[in-house]
Amino acid sequence: MIRAMWTAASGMNAQQMMIDVTANNLANVNTTSFKKSRAEFEDLFYATFKDMGSPTAAGGSVPVGIQVGMGTRPVAVQKIFTQGDFLETKNNLDMAIEGEGFFRVISDEVEVYTRDGAFKIDKDGYIVNSRGDRLQPEISVPANTENITVSKTGEFSCIDSAGNTISTVQIPVYIFTNQAGLKSIGSNMYVPTEASGDPIEGNPGTDNYGTLAQGTLEMSNVDAVEEMINMIAGQRAYEMNSKAIQTADSMLEVASALAR
Repeated sequence: MIRAMWTAASGMNAQQMMIDVTANNLANVNTTSFKKSRAEFEDLFYATFKDMGSPTAAGGSVPVGIQVGMGTRPVAVQKIFTQGDFLETKNNLDMAIEGEGFFRVISDEVEVYTRDGAFKIDKDGYIVNSRGDRLQPEISVPANTENITVSKTGEFSCIDSAGNTISTVQIPVYIFTNQAGLKSIGSNMYVPTEASGDPIEGNPGTDNYGTLAQGTLEMSNVDAVEEMINMIAGQRAYEMNSKAIQTADSMLEVASALAR
């Protein structure tokens, strides 16, 4: 009965993490470019009371053994980088990446990567995100700019009142061998890790790189209905593990009473 208690307790801990991950997904259902997470679990060691294939007294072998599992534990919380829906904003500084890729910005003197393309112009004329971090390479918008265009292939052009192009900059995007290995640091930003590999720079629309869509933002890829179902499933699993502990405690109480 004691083993059953610890096994069920591990299940309760696992379902608690599942609920935590689900709650974070739901909290960010309207966060621009947010990527949902998925909790993954694995079973623990098994107590083996009889090995499979053990010899019998008659000279044969046991076809199946006796193993009792010891519970479960979280093994990973993976970011799912599927494409989110697009929201048309008609703001010429908003950009969404259609397909693979990330923008690069400098935040606190550190290179970070994001799919959040809600850019603005700061007081010095540079393209920045909502935190004031500059898009890389740095883009300075001339004071006499009347219009800004961004092509699907990443050509950022400033146009004056006469319709002349006065500045053009190429916006690159970056991909990773294993984007699920990126480390989330909040503010819709990621930093590379040993698991993700180094960023690979390329121009939008070439090879495996996504294209840019001006006047559009990528929304969260969280499916609220799916997350609600996950939350209900996690809650029910938590309750069942709690019931298993209560049942094991009742059985232990009976056994203790017999001992007296």
